[in-house]
Amino acid sequence: MTIVAMGLNHKTAPVEIREQISFTSQEKEDALNIIGNQNKISEGILLATCNRTEVYVISSNQETGIEFILELLSQFSTLDQSELSEYLYTYSDLDAVTHLYKVASGLDSMVLGEEQILGQIKEAFELAKDQDTIDTILHHLFTEALKVGKRARSETSINDNAASVSYAAVELANKIFGSLDRKRVLILGTGEMSKLTLKNLVDHGVEDIVVANRTFSKAQNLALEFDGQAIRWKEIEDWLNQIDIVISSTAAPHYVIRYDMIEKILPNRDHKPLFFIDIAVPRDIEPEIHNLPNVYAYNIDDLESVVNANLKEREKAIKFVKRIIKQEVTAFDKWRNSRNAVPIIKSLRKQAEEIRQEELQRAFAKLDDIGEEEKNIVKSLTHKIVNKLLHNPTVQVKEFANIEESQLYLEAVSELFCLNSKENEQM
Repeated sequence: MTIVAMGLNHKTAPVEIREQISFTSQEKEDALNIIGNQNKISEGILLATCNRTEVYVISSNQETGIEFILELLSQFSTLDQSELSEYLYTYSDLDAVTHLYKVASGLDSMVLGEEQILGQIKEAFELAKDQDTIDTILHHLFTEALKVGKRARSETSINDNAASVSYAAVELANKIFGSLDRKRVLILGTGEMSKLTLKNLVDHGVEDIVVANRTFSKAQNLALEFDGQAIRWKEIEDWLNQIDIVISSTAAPHYVIRYDMIEKILPNRDHKPLFFIDIAVPRDIEPEIHNLPNVYAYNIDDLESVVNANLKEREKAIKFVKRIIKQEVTAFDKWRNSRNAVPIIKSLRKQAEEIRQEELQRAFAKLDDIGEEEKNIVKSLTHKIVNKLLHNPTVQVKEFANIEESQLYLEAVSELFCLNSKENEQM
């Protein structure tokens, strides 16, 4: 079986393309339903964030996996397969494992070492488990990926000097104004990105915060948490006259801030600058508003220039994170190879147990006057003897699974203990 990973991210596709293949919560479930109701692949998981969309599958071969993922992604995109292919990357087997571990460690993020991706991987993992689209291999792979991500952040400085996308958004606002003191900020959306942005705003001294969300109670809860003010969604246009900075991160499939909306309020702002930072995918803010006088709009791709200033210290940790990834990829490879030894070990132990039971029956038949207590002592003794005799062969079989020409060695073990003939007799 082959591990195949295919997707696109901020490195291979601009935001204009990424927003054409973004997934809503319902669409994630729909995609997993497709994965679970076909025979081309045995396991599958979807990782969809603002900056990446990736599908991991287990298939009989690489070609089948690639064909399935491309077809799946095209079903949830406005691009056809040929257009989509221009932006996609593909990894298989240990290259796919290495890629996922880099993603989990934050090495492949727009913001080096950012921690949010770890939560997103866990969310994708949990959803796949709920939808029953993964089995042994992807379950182990994603469990290990989460472990790698935690190791990278606890054993290196890859997560030091805060530099998440939300932090970069605040840094950009700070760079624009010089200081965020006395600035009124409007947050659109109450998701995780909005919460992270609010935390960073407060850390930078912002006290005047306004929160809007289509569900007013959610806006109230978030505003209360950060000592801000909640407004209703329909009030946004009226409040824009009083706002200096708008940071938007909703899950809306369309623009929530339009050109005509901003053009209408400008005469009432007395030439006061209005800055928009759009960290949503699909974008929340119509990009053309940047052409209006005293209006400035930045999207998620624009944040990269701000982020670079925070990454020098983190970059020093890259080589240490790569060492961790190399160790863990080797460990995964050994685990996967050892799975080839499992049928042999099971057959070997089954054969030994059958022999033990046969010999026990013969012995007990000759010992008519033996009591149950004595029988149990003999059973325990034979069980321990079998386990000790099989210990070294079991260890050696596992080691054979991880050496060159492993299949040759494993077949030799099967022949040596007549395991193949036993299996054929049972068939």
